[in-house]
This record gives sequence, C-alpha cells and structure tokens, in this order.
Amino acid sequence: MEFVGYVASLFGLLAFLKSVVPSEIWDVCFGFAKSHLSFLSTYLNKLHSSFYIYEYDEGFVRNDLYPCVKWHLSSLSSAHASAATLFSASDTSKIRFRLAEDEALMEMFDGVAVWWQHHVKRRQDEDDERYFSLRMRASHRQLLLGRFLNYVRAHGKELELQNREKQLYTSDFSRSIPFHHPATFDTLALDPVQKQEIVDDLREFMEGEEFYKRAGRTWKRGYLLYGPPGTGKSSMIAAISNFTGYDVYDLELTAVSNNNDLRQLLMITTNKSIIVIEDIDCSLDLSDRANKSVSQSTNSKEDIGKKELETSHVTLSGLLNFTDGLWSCCGSERIFIFTTNHIGKLDPALLRAGRMDMHILLSYCTFSAFKLLAKNYLEVLEHDLFAEVEREMEGANFTPAAVSEILIQHRKNATAALENLLAALKSAKFNTCS
Repeated sequence: MEFVGYVASLFGLLAFLKSVVPSEIWDVCFGFAKSHLSFLSTYLNKLHSSFYIYEYDEGFVRNDLYPCVKWHLSSLSSAHASAATLFSASDTSKIRFRLAEDEALMEMFDGVAVWWQHHVKRRQDEDDERYFSLRMRASHRQLLLGRFLNYVRAHGKELELQNREKQLYTSDFSRSIPFHHPATFDTLALDPVQKQEIVDDLREFMEGEEFYKRAGRTWKRGYLLYGPPGTGKSSMIAAISNFTGYDVYDLELTAVSNNNDLRQLLMITTNKSIIVIEDIDCSLDLSDRANKSVSQSTNSKEDIGKKELETSHVTLSGLLNFTDGLWSCCGSERIFIFTTNHIGKLDPALLRAGRMDMHILLSYCTFSAFKLLAKNYLEVLEHDLFAEVEREMEGANFTPAAVSEILIQHRKNATAALENLLAALKSAKFNTCS
C-alpha cells in the first residue's frame, strides 16, 4: 500500500506541474527527458547480451537445450517467479512449477545475475512458438556463458530424469498419454540368464555415449523380438521402457503415406525414446526378396504393380534408411524394436547387425518362468505339484500368456490353479502327439 501511495503522489505532482507550467516549456522539457531516456535505454541495452532458446529450429528439429532450460527453471519458479503455472498428474502427489507465459525471473550464478524470460507467440492455424530468452551483462558473456549453459543442461537433464513421466505416442506421434504399464524385468516370465543378458545390454547402451562418439556410430540400438503369439513381446517392450525411462512411439506403418512421411516422423521423435513396430511381417511386404522374386516371375508387371500399390506405401528401402540410414542420426539414445511371429518371412537385409543388434527369441514357457508366474499370481514359491508341472511342461508348447490365464482364474486357490494347469498341459501334449 505504501508503494501505491508513492506512485499516486508522483502522478499527482506531474499533473500539478503540467497545470502550472506553460505548455511550450512543458513540451520542451518533456521532449528533452524522453530523448535522454531513450538514449539511456539504448545505452543500457548495449551493456547486455541476449540469447534465445527456441523449442524448434527453422527445420522443425527439436532443440535439445529447450527442455533442459524448462526443467531448470521449474526448480526456480516455485521460489523466485511472481507468476508460475502449476501441474499435477492424476497418479502422483507431486506439484510441478513452470514459468508462466511472458514471466521473467533473475538467477545468480557464480555471484553474477542473469535474467530469464518465457515467451509464447500465438499463431493462427499453427502450433504456438515457444522460446526462452537469457540476458546477462555483456562483460560476463565470454567468462560465464559456456559454463552457465553447461550447468543448465546438466541440471535440467537430471531433473527431467527424476520427474519425467513416460509417454506413449500414437501412430502419427501427434498425441500421447502417460505410459504406466506395470511390466518390469522383475515380473517378466523369461529365462533368468536371457533376462540378465538383455538388462546388461540395455545398461551398457545407456552408459555408452562416449563409446558411440569414439567409434563414430549413431547412438542407437535395435532389438528384434520374435516368437509365437502370447510369449510376452509387448510386455518385454513395456519392461524395457520402465527400465530405461524412455518414451514409447508406437509406429503403425500401414498408416504412413510414404517414405518421406516416415522420415518426418523420425525427425519429431525425442532422444531417449523407443520406436516400436509390432508385427512387422504384417505391416508391409517385407518378405525375403530372393524367394519372392521366384513366385513373382509368373505374374505380369501390371499385376505386381497393382498389388504393391494396394498393400504398401512405405518400401523396404525406406524402412532400412529409417533405422540405419543418414536420417537415423538426427537424434541419439534411441532404441528401435521390431516384433514378429514369423522371423523366417523377413528379408535378411532387415535382420543384419546394425539394424537389429539383438535377436531375442521369446518362446514357450519354461519351468523357471512358470515359477516366477506362480510367485506373482499365487504368491507361492514351492508346492507339492511343482515337480509334476515341470515334467508336463517339457514339450507342451504352452505360452506364458496361457499359463498366466489359468493362474489368474484360480489365484485364490494355489492347488486348484496348479491342478487346472496340469490338466491343460496334458491336453496340449496329447493334442500335439495326436
């Protein structure tokens, strides 16, 4: 209230002076003051340097520094900003702070003041343009800028890793929802040795930034998950996402118009992401070209052209460039995951090392995998029927999904669950033999 009183008194004094001072003198004094204030403003601006961090560059490539600044400022907004936006997801008690539109705040770094401001430009029929401005004294620019931005980048990435919520993106990557799949490597029904190999490979990949730079390779990894339906391929993808903390982009190739659109989708994916193409043998005509050429030789060129136009808009060549060509290096720390029920149908070019680095067979349920399912669903570690289950499981070709379905139906009675499982295993072996 005291400040408001001072302002009111100042305006009152100006009004009084204007009423008693002749208009000619007033205009001269006012013009003189205005010109010198403008000069003073220009002079003060020259003493400062300004920098701008846009969310996207002119080629619509995501600026990796922008989210780092956003997370860094989120830690300051709660204490220093006079206006901030608040957000809380439905599944968490955390409240996140974001610098409000056009809001500014000052930060001290090594005893030097720097000023941040959040800018949003509204645009019709287009997404809003968002960016941050950073302002500091010009004399501190050379000494401070590099160290300060390195600090902001590291701090922002640390906060993002601590607070980020994994996202599952739709087939055109335009929308996403929080990804809270419960599958983890602890709950995955998989041979323990195979599971550990996958975990070790993922950990080595995540910690391999220096190696990939030194080797001159794009920081990416490819996994091919193959095996019969119901063996846990989708659960494996969720477990990988939960282990790495990466977002998941679920790419439906049949919804992509052409190779150019496929490249555009790759450009908008973020770093630390998993790009998934499920049932790749059903998405496009990606069968072995050597075998396919024999059968196609009996068809006319016109029939072949019509068939390709009807079944595929993205070519095998376009997909290979997507995963391993020049366009694949427009981001880093990405994992490509393909799934198929029929690995023998895929063209060898899709399977070579560098595109699919690990071929992971997810096969029928083993006894060790069953014991994990029994622990998760029935809360039992040992049972009198376990030995018989182990005998009957050998050669039964029963998937983890089929075992899980029986256990969950009888999860309140472990004995009944195991008896029903034994009956189903014996039936499956009988049908196989007959």
